[in-house]
Amino acid sequence: MDNQTTLEFKNVTKKYGEKTVLNQFTSRLTPGIYGLLGPNGAGKSTLMSLLTDNIKRSSGEILYNNEEILKLKASFREKIGYMPQQQGMYDHFSGERFLYYVASLKGLKRKSAEEQIEKYLNLVGLKKDSHRKLGGYSGGMRQRLMFVAAMLGEPEILILDEPTAGLDPEERIKIRNYVSELSGKRIVILATHVVSDIECIASKILLLKQGELMAEDTPYALIQSVADKIFEKLCSHNELKDLMLKYPKGNVSQAAEGLRYRIVQDECPERFQKAEGTPNLEDVYLYWFKK
Repeated sequence: MDNQTTLEFKNVTKKYGEKTVLNQFTSRLTPGIYGLLGPNGAGKSTLMSLLTDNIKRSSGEILYNNEEILKLKASFREKIGYMPQQQGMYDHFSGERFLYYVASLKGLKRKSAEEQIEKYLNLVGLKKDSHRKLGGYSGGMRQRLMFVAAMLGEPEILILDEPTAGLDPEERIKIRNYVSELSGKRIVILATHVVSDIECIASKILLLKQGELMAEDTPYALIQSVADKIFEKLCSHNELKDLMLKYPKGNVSQAAEGLRYRIVQDECPERFQKAEGTPNLEDVYLYWFKK
């Protein structure tokens, strides 16, 4: 794969009638992991669907190595590995049969399919379960299998739409580690609203809110941008209710003295003080998406 692979969005807009769900989205991606972070309804899945040509954009351009993807057609789609949010599987298939089915849809030759399926099943720890019916797979196993399916064909662009939705912490960590291990020279776009999925592995984070790109930078730079905007107050259980009403997007944690209520905003409210400790990406999330 070429180190100079680029994927560029220029003023990409999607409207449904009068409603704009993605507005003038502009960004340029090179190999690395990009966390597309935002609440439900932010436009993340819409952007993924536009990139895979599942829906038609209203305006704007998407360029792969400076060429419009609509002109490249199938030759561009061959470069994509896509793990959708919804699991479209046949429960009567075995895991292995499902992967061979996906490989055939991607046009892989038998030998290549065999090699890749074995490699990635071993990577995600599903080799021993590959002959089991999918109906007997847990949610985490199904997500890992979908990840393998997305990797078939060795894509240059890997798109992961809420890959850890509904998974327990252990399975979330597994998926995150696989993404990090396989990123290499490819462009990985990981759309999520789970902050921990991307804080440790993303080379850059794009904050999307109501179809608008609010900010784009490294995790470190985004965290530093809110470092002086984090305030907290020690409170009792009785005080907590009033604080939550007044500052509804705060964060509660246990402290030796009782409860600690943490907020992220531009000005320090009365009776709050600057928060102790190191800021994190969750603070960034609260700052941008609190309203």
